[in-house]
Amino acid sequence: MTTFLQEVAQDLVGRFGNELENCAIVFNNKRPAAYLQKHFADIIGKPFFSPSFFTIQEFFAASTNYRIADFYLQFFTLHRIYNQLLVEEKIETISSHKFFPLAKIILSDFNQIDTDLVDAQKLYRDLEDISVISQDFDYLSAEQYQFLSQFWTSYSEGKHKKQQELFIKMWRRMPKLYHKFHSRLKEMGYLTNGSVYRHLADDITAHQEFIANFEKGKIIFVGFNALSSAEAKIFMQLQESERAIFYFDTDAYYLDDPSQEAGLFLRKNLNQLGIRNVFTNQESLMKTAQHHVNVYKVQGQSAQAKILNNILEEDYTNGESIGKTVVVLADESLLIPTLQTIPSSFGDAAIDLNITMGFALSTSSIYGLVDLWLTTQLEIIHNNKVSYKNVEAFLTHPLTGLTQKMRDKILTALLDENQVEIDHKRLLRQNGLFEVFYKKIEEPQFVITHLLDVLDFVLTRLSNAKMLKKIDAELFVKTIQELNRLHDTFSHHISKEEIPFVIYLVQKSLQAIAVPLSGDPLNGIQVMGLLETRNLNFDKVVILGFNEGIIPKSSIGNSFIPDSIRRVYGLPVLENLDAISSYMVYRLLQRAKNINFVYNSLTDESTSGEASRILKQLEYESGFSFAYHELNLDVKTEEFKEVAIEKQGNAFIQETLQKYLNKKKILSPSALTQYISNPIDFFFNYIAGIKEPKEISAVVEANEIGSILHKVMEYFYDDLRFAEITAEKIKEQRKKLPQMIQRAFNSVMFNHPDLVMEYKGMQKVILAIVEAYVNIILNQDISQTPFNIISLEQKVEAEISFPLNGREESVKIFGYIDRVDVKDGVTKIVDYKTGGDKLAFKDVDELFNSDGKHINKALIQTLLYTYAYEQSSGKTHVEPNLYIVKTMNDPIYGGVWFKSNRQILKGDFLEEIKPLFLAKLREKLSELFGAAYFKVSQIPDNYKYSIYKTLFGK
Repeated sequence: MTTFLQEVAQDLVGRFGNELENCAIVFNNKRPAAYLQKHFADIIGKPFFSPSFFTIQEFFAASTNYRIADFYLQFFTLHRIYNQLLVEEKIETISSHKFFPLAKIILSDFNQIDTDLVDAQKLYRDLEDISVISQDFDYLSAEQYQFLSQFWTSYSEGKHKKQQELFIKMWRRMPKLYHKFHSRLKEMGYLTNGSVYRHLADDITAHQEFIANFEKGKIIFVGFNALSSAEAKIFMQLQESERAIFYFDTDAYYLDDPSQEAGLFLRKNLNQLGIRNVFTNQESLMKTAQHHVNVYKVQGQSAQAKILNNILEEDYTNGESIGKTVVVLADESLLIPTLQTIPSSFGDAAIDLNITMGFALSTSSIYGLVDLWLTTQLEIIHNNKVSYKNVEAFLTHPLTGLTQKMRDKILTALLDENQVEIDHKRLLRQNGLFEVFYKKIEEPQFVITHLLDVLDFVLTRLSNAKMLKKIDAELFVKTIQELNRLHDTFSHHISKEEIPFVIYLVQKSLQAIAVPLSGDPLNGIQVMGLLETRNLNFDKVVILGFNEGIIPKSSIGNSFIPDSIRRVYGLPVLENLDAISSYMVYRLLQRAKNINFVYNSLTDESTSGEASRILKQLEYESGFSFAYHELNLDVKTEEFKEVAIEKQGNAFIQETLQKYLNKKKILSPSALTQYISNPIDFFFNYIAGIKEPKEISAVVEANEIGSILHKVMEYFYDDLRFAEITAEKIKEQRKKLPQMIQRAFNSVMFNHPDLVMEYKGMQKVILAIVEAYVNIILNQDISQTPFNIISLEQKVEAEISFPLNGREESVKIFGYIDRVDVKDGVTKIVDYKTGGDKLAFKDVDELFNSDGKHINKALIQTLLYTYAYEQSSGKTHVEPNLYIVKTMNDPIYGGVWFKSNRQILKGDFLEEIKPLFLAKLREKLSELFGAAYFKVSQIPDNYKYSIYKTLFGK
């Protein structure tokens, strides 16, 4: 295959010979220069003086002594002028952060107006008065006039009159803004790219000093397609003055066929404008050359990259040089999956790989640290506190260099305190990187300098420890360079800006940074974006992300210039994207032999699930040889296996169980009810010791609400328990309830009952819920007065014996009884519940049936407390009461006594139940210690909220 650039090189050497050094060769991007130099070297075969190479932006910029203004200089200048115009109109000025999204659109429109040589005064003229439009646009065709009138009619008939008026005012403001903006930049010694184009287009031959640099040779434009009006005018002027020649990469297949959008701009350049192409009457490679196309339909975004190893396998072992294989990422988000797929070596040989797109800073750990610092600063500025999740992210970030011991120490302390937000000054006291990282920004001009201090600290530490990776070093350099550039630009403009807005600008700027990855641009497999393929040719082409909406793009970008007006003035419209994309793809394919399209067939928020329309066109029109492949990722579910943990023969399990029998471990009521509900949960929790990691959350869990309620009730009755409790005493004590609730909240949530803090948001909601629950309990207690309290939060222990393998064993149980009180000679065990517990139960047998639907954990626990209390106190006829705050006031399900078939569990019925309960409890303990397996309950509701479900296959 002879590539386009080879043909260009051969023709240029033949034309200019030794005078080639006097020429300027202009491309639309940087990439082709290395290839053309290689071809020159191969053809000339000896040392030679190279011509000058430019991108078109570089070439035009070299024509002026003015500097090119970057985006941020343009933004701050535009904002200042815009506000001046608002003041003149006696309208309130707009802040920087509100103006920023508008500025991006306005600057883009201004640049397009300049590059397409549009009269801004006319474009932005008020369109409401149709008579004015008729007068000013009397030269328009009927179709163009219809575009204008259709737009204005649809606009003025809308319902949003206020918004329309604001938009009209802004539109009328635009001509002044445009001219003042350019004048102000010029006063400062700057131009925009668009204004450079406009000035050159006025008469490029007048720039004699610039043109004279190439008077002994020619200005050579290579591989252009879509031209702006300014570029077209400049090209024509240079052609007429015989100072330039042009090489267009064309094929008759799409050039001579008006129905082929790929040739749209080339037909305009060659036929309408009359730009002369050096290469004429070339053979149509699209029709005559052999093209074998593989189409891969895959399911999923990343799956597109995973198929590369199948497509590139022969290339891994083939070390052919320039022009062999390219992987084109139409969807540039596929870069990381692509890098993860292509191996660094195949067999014994290394794989040559060159990534021209560069590695995005935004995907690196360096940006992660920078973004974390910027986010943290916003928190510090807001309320001098940092959220726990951001402190945790800092402690665990790989670039902070903290030892595991220090991380664990700090995280453990924060977990113990359950602090959702950490005081900024406390973090500063840690010194080292903490002191640098958490230093508060006091003024907007310090945003960048403080960030540079952080990066310098981290970079110095990594360098001294010799832990700096090559790619990280390059990313650090790029980041620091960009921050220094921003600092130079910002220093004159941000002194009065809000710090959060400056932080936003820094984030946006750093997100755009990419670092080129190492590789040889002329050898091996090339990975690049579609735009980078311009002028280049390869034998084998693989295009990933060949989906509709990606090629071609489905949006031209935001603009304040509506589609109908764009068409009148010849500005780019959506159809232009179709033509540009089609040309780039066709041009890449016309010399390729092996073509591979890969697209994602799944529909999601980023892709349509449809192949590009360009593929459909090729299928029906090109005559290429197509082969279709479909990668189906079958979803296979593992066959369910009943999970059972065998006890016999497992020394660890036996040793742990023996500790209960030896009284080295004590069985709690909650452990026992967990075993009854789902035996395998008991294994994971109490034998294997698998616990949920403790987390800090602003959300208060249900069990924490229960703990707060218990603590409040303990505080409430602590002073009253030494005398008879009366309704009057409860009413008097209620006055202290708000302080008790806050103290209990602080104790449970922060392990600090006397903490002084300001409650907000969800915390206030929780305090209100607890207060409502406490009042429900107190109302019940008032109805039971007078009574006496015997104990609060009393710990009780008791032994329970049971038969095991022909001998009698026993375990010790313990628990904390919320309250023991006595009324009319009856001692009551009171248990508070805030969950969905119920008072009803079926019978004692069902209480212990792990495969049944009628387990009542609350009853089991309170009966255990009753048994333990009777054993330790020597009392009898102790009665269990359950205070379920959610249903205590319910006329049907309310009350405090358990019920079975409408029979209340008290008095004689209770005394009948107690021995039956104890017998079944002994049977269950015999099963716990003597059964062969820990099994899963057959009733899913029994493990509905289990944290171990994935461990036992549910």
